[in-house]
Amino acid sequence: MKTLLKYTLLLFIFVYSEILAAQTKHLSLENVLTFEEYLGYVKKHHPLLKQADLILSVGEANLLKARGGFDPKIEVDYDRKKFKNTEYYDQLSATFKIPTWYGVEFKANFEENMGEFLNPNLTVPDKGLYSAGISFSLAQGFLINERMASLKKARFFREQTKADRDLLVNSLLFEASSAYLEWLKVTNEELIYITFLKNANTRLLAVERSVEMGEKAAIDITEARITLQNRQLNLEAASLKRKKAALIVSNYLWLNDVPMEIREEVVPVLPKLDALEASLLLEGITDTSRLLRNHPKLLSLDAKIDELTVERSLKLNKLLPKINIQYNFLTPKIDQARTLNTANYKAFVNFSFPLFLRKARGDLQLANLKLQDVNFERVSTATTLQNKIDAVYAEINSLSKQNQLIRDIVIDYKALVKAEERKFFLGESSLFIINSREQKLIDIQLKENKLRVKQLMATANLYNTLGLPI
Repeated sequence: MKTLLKYTLLLFIFVYSEILAAQTKHLSLENVLTFEEYLGYVKKHHPLLKQADLILSVGEANLLKARGGFDPKIEVDYDRKKFKNTEYYDQLSATFKIPTWYGVEFKANFEENMGEFLNPNLTVPDKGLYSAGISFSLAQGFLINERMASLKKARFFREQTKADRDLLVNSLLFEASSAYLEWLKVTNEELIYITFLKNANTRLLAVERSVEMGEKAAIDITEARITLQNRQLNLEAASLKRKKAALIVSNYLWLNDVPMEIREEVVPVLPKLDALEASLLLEGITDTSRLLRNHPKLLSLDAKIDELTVERSLKLNKLLPKINIQYNFLTPKIDQARTLNTANYKAFVNFSFPLFLRKARGDLQLANLKLQDVNFERVSTATTLQNKIDAVYAEINSLSKQNQLIRDIVIDYKALVKAEERKFFLGESSLFIINSREQKLIDIQLKENKLRVKQLMATANLYNTLGLPI
């Protein structure tokens, strides 16, 4: 009779475990959020991605603003003075200017001036005076000037905003992936404690029945109950961690600008390594040196170096003297082009040059120092990124070996626990020994879960280190 009862209890444990596994499988099929689906929501709906696109718009707006420096311009000046029925002067000047790249500006002008007290040099024919000419700088401002520098820097700034946008997106997807994998880890911890809580509860019932039949000492009930209570405590702590992790994951889930919250029954699914790599665009990567050259962080620094190089060229140009020249052909008749000749003209020359150039030399020194600083940062960043990439690859390879080893260890621990359970129900072992072996199995399964997720986390870290955009 006792032997029959023991085997009945063993059968009950086996059948109950199968039912629990079937229920867990059914739950995972209906209430799951896969990594691919989750990351798809993040890529498509997260507001930070839309904010990242605004960075590109800032770069385009700056470029548009800089191009405005080369827009054609119309200027009209009108000045009149009349006092006690005397018209002192009535002056009208309308100008159309077309700026060009190398500090050259084409200009067309119309002047009409009259009045009793008009300045003699403003006297023009009765129907006004037309002029067409050119103005340019011979030294400072010819090869580069503020207008040219602003446009060049705006173009480099646009490239910098593209790289910064890629960095922002990369960081967001890495943080979202890390949150999901953390949620996966603590969810698996909870499932492990649920499984072993059921075992402890079943074992307590079996011990109580054995005590009633006189096969076990009453103190075994106390030991079994303590084990059950410890498992309940561990499960409660794991459940709290899962809930907190799910809330963190919810921070990355949006739909049509509305934040979503993960329901209590929804669980994550362990992604396959190749699926994780495909979601993070790591599939088929072999040439990391090329990726390093195109890393958004380095591209951003390169664009910044280009901007500072332009600024340095502008400051260097300031060492040259200012020589501004204007020459305009004059004619009273706009419809007769042949009247434009060198006999009628207006010319202007301006020359200036500071004797010590202290301001220009100081500005140039500052520009050189800024450029050196960013160049040093670029070299340091490239070295740091290369070392990080090598470290992540080494971590991934090591974790792959560790996971293989720990899988074998878990299999052996499970075999030990099953053997000890059979010995216990046959009366050849003690509750202390089986609890001790089962605790070691719990610890090793928790470690296996941690290492498995850590390998996936290292793969996500590789995506972040390589700076891959979406």
